[in-house]
Amino acid sequence: MRKYNGKSNISGKIIENYRNNKNMTRDDLAKQLQLLGINIDRTGILRIENNKIILKDFELLAIITILNINIEDLQKQLQN
Repeated sequence: MRKYNGKSNISGKIIENYRNNKNMTRDDLAKQLQLLGINIDRTGILRIENNKIILKDFELLAIITILNINIEDLQKQLQN
């Protein structure tokens, strides 16, 4: 599996921070994703947040839309 600095994705912690700032549970996020036709359960959200699985582009776009994540915050992760 391809990794970047030992991680399967670089957006997990940002997703977790934004989700927590919105007082949203992993279940809440999973339900919002399911409404968009994306089947990720709370365990999948946990694995994303812990950088354990690769995100598909449509999954990432759905998550940043739901959580209103600033794309510049994601871009900064490439510099860290």
